[in-house]
Amino acid sequence: MNNTDFNAVTVKIAVDAWHMQMGRISKLIDGLTDEQLAADTAPGRNSGYYLLGHLTAVNDRLIDMFGWGARLHPELDEPFLFKPDKNDLPKPAIGELRSYWSEINAVVNTHIESMTAAAWFERHNAVTAEDFAKEPHRNKLNVLVSRAIHASNHLGQMTYLQPKA
Repeated sequence: MNNTDFNAVTVKIAVDAWHMQMGRISKLIDGLTDEQLAADTAPGRNSGYYLLGHLTAVNDRLIDMFGWGARLHPELDEPFLFKPDKNDLPKPAIGELRSYWSEINAVVNTHIESMTAAAWFERHNAVTAEDFAKEPHRNKLNVLVSRAIHASNHLGQMTYLQPKA
């Protein structure tokens, strides 16, 4: 297998993992009522609503980080990334947040599908050209993989919101 083929296979594995995790989260939140999503994942832990807002904000940041354009909902950063759950900052209603999740993921997925394998190994906007020259592993593919792992962790927490059988 030559390097080009190896890179294409590597990208396919990572992109498939991304789609799998985002699909699992979407299926879970689609199956929860607003009341279930608003509940804490465990006593004293984050609510499903907060985790959904957190993941939505993280995915929204990919748009700017990867140079795909302006973020859709930067207002989610303060209440869902920079502050803990149950803060007093203004937040969208659960239904609106569900809509943001779908909207942002549709944009991200459109861009993901249009990228070439080589583009995944390029620098993203959160790393300087100087740092990237020293650390070329700090590329877009690395970010996508780390975000899929991050989402998987929160998916595990959110599964506790499902009704007990």
